[in-house]
Amino acid sequence: MAAPSPVNVSYISPAKIEAGKLTRDLDLSNDELSGLLDLTGRLKNHPARFAQSLAGSYISLLFEKPSLRTRMTFELAIKQLGGDAVTSIGPIGDREPVKDIARNLDRWTNAIVARTFSQETVDELAEWSGVPVVNALSDLYHPCQALADVFTMQEQFGDLAGLKLAFVGDGNNVAHSLMLTAARLGMSFSIGCPKGYEPNAEIVLQASGLAAVTGAKLEITHDPAQAVAGAHAVYTDVWASMGQESEKNERLSAFARYQVNEKLFAKARPDARFMHCLPAKRGEEVTDGVMESKSSVVFDQAENRLHTQKALLLMLLGD
Repeated sequence: MAAPSPVNVSYISPAKIEAGKLTRDLDLSNDELSGLLDLTGRLKNHPARFAQSLAGSYISLLFEKPSLRTRMTFELAIKQLGGDAVTSIGPIGDREPVKDIARNLDRWTNAIVARTFSQETVDELAEWSGVPVVNALSDLYHPCQALADVFTMQEQFGDLAGLKLAFVGDGNNVAHSLMLTAARLGMSFSIGCPKGYEPNAEIVLQASGLAAVTGAKLEITHDPAQAVAGAHAVYTDVWASMGQESEKNERLSAFARYQVNEKLFAKARPDARFMHCLPAKRGEEVTDGVMESKSSVVFDQAENRLHTQKALLLMLLGD
């Protein structure tokens, strides 16, 4: 038998996410993305109004990777909406097939949130689950982070269309999600990365198609100064993510001139913001001075993970 349905939260009128999942950024339509950002603002400004919106709902949290922000913000989001979470830490699919895990969890809980090493694991959970599945990070995408980031930029600058977001570093999962989300919102996206560390070609092609519709510009360059020039926000991430430890020395060498330091950051707009998904390796991809500057909004981003994930859960589980 299926897990019990969550309580009716139609009084807040969240638009239901038609795909019924968020395994990758483009599972959200443009209208759903805009609606989620609007709902996030209401949740952030009036949290008490939503305190029982998911009362009676239980959500599975699966973590193959260590986590501070993702685990804490999802657990808090669920609890602050009146629901509860059950958490499993460790490999997914080692002891039993992923398709069996999915069909166990959908009998017990109302949704599955998974932070995995492989996008294939997220996709398989979604294929076999009868309840919504959320990608809380995979090797290809980090959609929840991108949602918090564009909401943070909206708070800082207002209208997102016409802004420029520059990413300096590895063409990784965070870069992929930011590129796709920025392009569909009319934000230009530039990435400065070493040769051999460019974003996934298929995702670049998708983003290019979105940018052609909205008028956004998409740039991939090996010159970090060119990427940052005139940017409203400069974003970076660690050079070696979890699972890439064996490549650390090679990456430290390849990315040495891609550090976001005061000199590079000064090439952005005077009112530019510094962004990072955290955790940061101060002294590697970013200097302590830039991290602690008045331009840094990294902890606003971290806070907004909580609020955007509340909105996402309501749009997935609401009637």
